[in-house]
Amino acid sequence: MRVQLNLRGVARYLVATSVASMLGLWSQLSAAEVLPQYAKDTHLGVVTCAGSTCHGALEPWQQSNVLQNEYITWQRQDQHAKAYATLLKEESKRIARNLKLERPAHESKICLDCHSDNPPPNLRGARFQLSDGVGCEACHGGSVRYLGLHATGVATHAENVQNGLYPTEEPVARAQLCLSCHFGSFGEDSKFVTHRIMGAGHPRMSFELDTFTAIQPAHYRIDADYRKRKPVFSGVQVWAIGQAMAVSQTMTAVISSKFGRDGIFPELVLFDCHACHHPMSDVRWQPRASTGLPPGVPRLGDANLLMLIIAAKQVAPDVSSALGGQLRGLHAAAIQGPDAMASAARGVKESADRLLAAFAKHSFGRADLVALLNGVLGMGLGGEFLDYAAAEQATMAMASIVNAMRDTGVTDEAQRKALDAAMNRAYEAVGKDEQYKPAAFVEALKQIQAAAPKS
Repeated sequence: MRVQLNLRGVARYLVATSVASMLGLWSQLSAAEVLPQYAKDTHLGVVTCAGSTCHGALEPWQQSNVLQNEYITWQRQDQHAKAYATLLKEESKRIARNLKLERPAHESKICLDCHSDNPPPNLRGARFQLSDGVGCEACHGGSVRYLGLHATGVATHAENVQNGLYPTEEPVARAQLCLSCHFGSFGEDSKFVTHRIMGAGHPRMSFELDTFTAIQPAHYRIDADYRKRKPVFSGVQVWAIGQAMAVSQTMTAVISSKFGRDGIFPELVLFDCHACHHPMSDVRWQPRASTGLPPGVPRLGDANLLMLIIAAKQVAPDVSSALGGQLRGLHAAAIQGPDAMASAARGVKESADRLLAAFAKHSFGRADLVALLNGVLGMGLGGEFLDYAAAEQATMAMASIVNAMRDTGVTDEAQRKALDAAMNRAYEAVGKDEQYKPAAFVEALKQIQAAAPKS
């Protein structure tokens, strides 16, 4: 979970895209993308990408506009390549037994949907293998239509997208794709890590788009050629869009009669795990003003919503203010009944979807970055990060903001060193969820506040 900040200092923050091009891009993103698993294109298998003259070179090519060793990076360094192998481990076998699955984990759709590239059998090419894990086409789309043109280099990126290539460079599309496994998808087909799956032994799901993008081994480089072909977004934009998409997807699950309920209970994975799961002797309950809830009431997981309120304040203050009231209303509705909760969730989702468009058009400048960091710090010092998930999301948010400050010259060298040290304290505080102590995290926030630029 802990990320050393200097590993996140990539050039993603250096390019500002014009408002005009953002508006054009948003017109492409306004409709939900069809995820690679559910599209109608045949998946030909990782082997079709892995040739030494394609993406399987041992070292980057010096005279190429792409690295050419993308397959090797994925195979050797990327955890996605090992996702299928995880299903063969004893822990996965135990989860399958606990869930009473009819087949082993490595043969069950409920597991393969996220631990492999799992298109329908009729859309698998002759050399396709489930055992390749989350391979090229799991993210980039079935290649049957775009592979030939892509390999020749005569097609533009837009033409490849028209022929089935999934636009992972666009943060809205990337958020939708990543969250489909790191939380759930709720379209024509669906996959969702429920409380029952977690109760059977599956780890808690945690995700933040910018951080997870930064720590994934990069199999591309953002250079002049990349910028000619694709839009480039700042890390803080990616963070904000990821938060909006996470809230939107969560509210979709809350609204859904299929996913928002589990018998007579609400779907418990939508609630804050650590608000309930801690030793009974560890009395943690303290009031959070934003919820309006009394003690003893399970709280909906609202960590992403808290971050979204902060991000929205700089871009759409009216929406941010509305979200504050909607947050309290959502918590109140959760103890009234499923209909009230679904109704409140619809309002939150509408606000989150509006913000996706706003974030895609907004370039976060110096004043924005300072205000965002102060917003996270103020919320935390005001007592909103008592539970682990909110502190975890806040830490990843601050890392995105601090790195953006570094890469755009907002902070000087002394401030950078002080912020790095203070951020490492924050990462230490959230390093182990079961050992989280709010007081330790608050102390880290105070150090970050002392080191942060004031304007």
